[in-house]
Amino acid sequence: MDISKLYNVTSNAVEQAALKAGNGRIEDSGNFGGFLQNAVNQINETNSYLQDQEDEEIKLALGLTDNTHDLAIAQAKAQMSLSYTVALRDRFIEAYKEIMQMQV
Repeated sequence: MDISKLYNVTSNAVEQAALKAGNGRIEDSGNFGGFLQNAVNQINETNSYLQDQEDEEIKLALGLTDNTHDLAIAQAKAQMSLSYTVALRDRFIEAYKEIMQMQV
């Protein structure tokens, strides 16, 4: 997650976190290979969040934890990541359809 794009944030902690995170995780998207790698990374991250959510649900159901806060956080992360991935998929499909309709 790139937090350096947040607006109206003056917290030193957020600025330091943005500097610490850097751009190490994001590939150069100047070419199609970089774009494709970023898409694969997003899908893997979404799958990870969904797995974390399922693990927290199982822990709560088995009585291994009574912390519902961790479950709520895992559910929120999974929902947001899945929504973002679906939005990217929809935009990709729209772009594909537009390219296919182009006359050569």
